[in-house]
Amino acid sequence: MTSLFDSIQKRINLTDELKKEIEFFFNREEIKNKEEILREGQYCKKLYFLESGTVRTYYFHQDKEVSSWFYKEGLYFTSWYSFYTSNAGYESIDVLEDSVVYSITHDNFIKLINKSQEFERFARLLAEEQIAYTDQFFKGFMFYSAKEKYQLLLAYFPDIELKVKLGYIASFLGISRETLSRIRANH
Repeated sequence: MTSLFDSIQKRINLTDELKKEIEFFFNREEIKNKEEILREGQYCKKLYFLESGTVRTYYFHQDKEVSSWFYKEGLYFTSWYSFYTSNAGYESIDVLEDSVVYSITHDNFIKLINKSQEFERFARLLAEEQIAYTDQFFKGFMFYSAKEKYQLLLAYFPDIELKVKLGYIASFLGISRETLSRIRANH
């Protein structure tokens, strides 16, 4: 749990008492490559911290699979809409390589928020970070050229091509695999 504690400690003061609560509420899970965590239309009842591995979220648009985000080690992930609203999600979550996560159920997340002001602060900061990052990324992203989108993705996830299929990357960028190949060749 060291990496989970380190991630939380970057945002709040992590006391020994709060560490014990986190150890109690978070569960370590090993998830195999290609395993599905969530399917479109399901309720996402967990927040995850990715200790190792790679995860992809995606949805379907006009019967076409579209990658919506890639998560790397050290990041939190969930179906944000479903987790925070308790509604069925519109995206799926798959593991792209053997991964280790720490998960907390929505119910336990709320219990921990109610038990600890510091954890409540952590939860707020995490939500604010997600909103700010998503806002910043997507407001500019839609106006970027395919090459600029690719460069932005590499800045966020430098070794993505070692962990994610090129077809998934192309769908995230909104381009064909052929266009991605040309961009990569000139990069």
